[in-house]
Amino acid sequence: VQLVESGGGLVQPGGSLRLSCVASGFPFSSYVMTWFRQAPGKERELVATITSITSAGSSTNYADFVKGRFTISRDNVKNMVYLQMNNLKPEDTAVYSCSARRFGRYDYWGQGTQVTVSS
Repeated sequence: VQLVESGGGLVQPGGSLRLSCVASGFPFSSYVMTWFRQAPGKERELVATITSITSAGSSTNYADFVKGRFTISRDNVKNMVYLQMNNLKPEDTAVYSCSARRFGRYDYWGQGTQVTVSS
């Protein structure tokens, strides 16, 4: 089982990044996928969640501090989940990780990718 994030880096305030997370070794389409972040000295916080796709489609939820700026999406053919981050702020600086959840339990975690927002 693996979750591998990529796409992090250094960006100026107001800039954009797109994070990717590729999954393997488990039934990806059955899992709720979540992006978390953790800044130095701070607790990990949930950023965005996307449910598994049903006949009604999938639903998303966002933390208030990223609403209107970040968009989570998934591709069940490629076993990928994405986080499009726009209008980045210095306070968005953190290690971003993806996680797979089913039956209320976060079963799998990636190692994270660093996002630094600085001029």
